[in-house]
Amino acid sequence: MDTDSQNNTPNNKENFISVLYKFFKEIFSIREGTDRLKTIEFIQKDIEFKGRGIWILIASVFIASLGLNINSTAVVIGAMLISPLMGPILGLGLSVGTNDWVTLKKSLKFFFISVIVSVSASTIYFLISPLKEASSELLARTQPTLLDVFIGIFGGTAGIIAVSGEEKSNVIPGVAIATALMPPLCTAGYGLATWQLSFLTGALYLFFINSVFISLTTFIAVKYLRFPKMNYVSPKREKKIRVYIFIFIILIILPSAQIFWNVIKESQFNHRAESFIKENLKSYKSDIIYTQSNYSDTLSNIDIYLTHYCIPNTEIKDLEDKLPAYGLSKTGSAIRVTDSTVLSFHQEKNNPETLVNKIDNMQKELPEKLRIGVLEEIYKNQENIITSKNAKIDFLENQLIRIKQDTLPLQRLQKEFAVQYPRIDKFAFAKSIELNSSGNYDTIPTFMVKWKNGTYNNYIRKKSKTLEEWLKIRLNMDTLRVVKY
Repeated sequence: MDTDSQNNTPNNKENFISVLYKFFKEIFSIREGTDRLKTIEFIQKDIEFKGRGIWILIASVFIASLGLNINSTAVVIGAMLISPLMGPILGLGLSVGTNDWVTLKKSLKFFFISVIVSVSASTIYFLISPLKEASSELLARTQPTLLDVFIGIFGGTAGIIAVSGEEKSNVIPGVAIATALMPPLCTAGYGLATWQLSFLTGALYLFFINSVFISLTTFIAVKYLRFPKMNYVSPKREKKIRVYIFIFIILIILPSAQIFWNVIKESQFNHRAESFIKENLKSYKSDIIYTQSNYSDTLSNIDIYLTHYCIPNTEIKDLEDKLPAYGLSKTGSAIRVTDSTVLSFHQEKNNPETLVNKIDNMQKELPEKLRIGVLEEIYKNQENIITSKNAKIDFLENQLIRIKQDTLPLQRLQKEFAVQYPRIDKFAFAKSIELNSSGNYDTIPTFMVKWKNGTYNNYIRKKSKTLEEWLKIRLNMDTLRVVKY
């Protein structure tokens, strides 16, 4: 009996694995419910667009170009929703996967027509548009990376799976938005209109990355779902086609992988440069108005702009010696991200003329979008300096008034006393502090008067009262006391 239970244990494990496999296969299977003939018909119908299709494409190009021009993401998304670009791209993957050479020729034809029409329309728009400055939406389409390859792969996967189902869903418009096929073509048009080849080549490369990998995932899905082949191809030729496709894909991926690697290194450089500034320039934080890091594999730059403070050359040398510890030079022990870094300080002393020159230089050196912010920061710093100086002036003026109030014309009073109060022998002045039982105190200006010998007390009391009132008026004081000593 023990032997039977031992023999059943492996079988139970195999049954469990088999059940688990069937469970997940049922959940993830896309073959069930695939309508191959309707899918082929659906894709082929969207490959060719003439008349209305072309005008819809042109309209979507102008909408997307307008959105890119005014930096409106919502407008660009709207243009991608109505764009018919997905048809020929899915057609390319379908035709190669089913050996349908007629559909392949048609797909290639309308693919290139769509590219030419889109780039031409966007070029016309940007030629007549008064807004020539590149927005962030345009700049975002000039440096495709390996991440864009994954966007094309997953977008294409979602597209072909949605199309191949018996019930068509709204995934295709979502794929058009996710893979962003329209904006790169419009950016290429901007590059042509402004004759900036970096925009033209970068945007076209991004478009072809998306197109190729949407087609590739369509091709793989068609093979996996066992779509019927239109023409017989020998296994040897089919293998050769797969090799050609593989080589083509590698050639497409390599530049994007290189760009992606550079983006990673640039991000690391910017992060380390930020850490360097934060950790080593704490004492100058209030004087730094702007920092800019420019990455290069061989020679990078960190530019630091300051107001109303000059860092001594000895301190700059000490700061430069710390760069290798952050991997900003190949001589350090840290993993380097660049061979060498130049640390540049742009600084002027508190001087209106040099400040104006500083602003002029910044306008030439800094990116357009950052100029206003930098100038505002300079203005705020200068305003703070002026406010501080005004506060000091007000304080000194108040002190001067106080000193004037404390300084009485005693010699002049002595002469006036001699005329009006001849019985006064001498006097003294002080500010006495009077405290009461509650602990409150008051400062009272006090004249101490010594009368000449032989002066009667009645005379002293009478004259002291009139003297006190006269002194209040003469010295412009509300409170004053005259005492005998």
